[in-house]
Amino acid sequence: MTLNVANCQRCGKVYLKNMYGMCGNCIKEIDLQYEKCLKYLREHRSCSITDLSEATGVSHQLITKFIREGRISIKGNPNMSYDCEVCGTAIREHTMCDSCRSKLAKDTNNMLEDEHRKKLRETQENHNTFKIQDRLKDRY
Repeated sequence: MTLNVANCQRCGKVYLKNMYGMCGNCIKEIDLQYEKCLKYLREHRSCSITDLSEATGVSHQLITKFIREGRISIKGNPNMSYDCEVCGTAIREHTMCDSCRSKLAKDTNNMLEDEHRKKLRETQENHNTFKIQDRLKDRY
């Protein structure tokens, strides 16, 4: 018989497993931090993430997580942006800036083209090997 328990990824305490990967106390604490952010944003629409973090004591990382989860919308907050996960440029949507997404797409396409060329080369080499073997069979 196995127990359905784990250690909280945030505080390390043992808890009954759930979809959050955290104990009930940590979930409540994060919800309270979320509520602090919402309350401050209602009163200060033009604040930045830095302003929000300093005023509420909630980390940039957690505020960014709230935004990415869709819990905090930045559409009505013109000065609100967060960092691209690759280069750190300020962005307002997705996880990467346009430049990094373009570079990733280009690198992916190049990799796929390289794989395709490699397969073609292998196919041609195999085909040539069979031709040589057929010629040798014809001779003997």
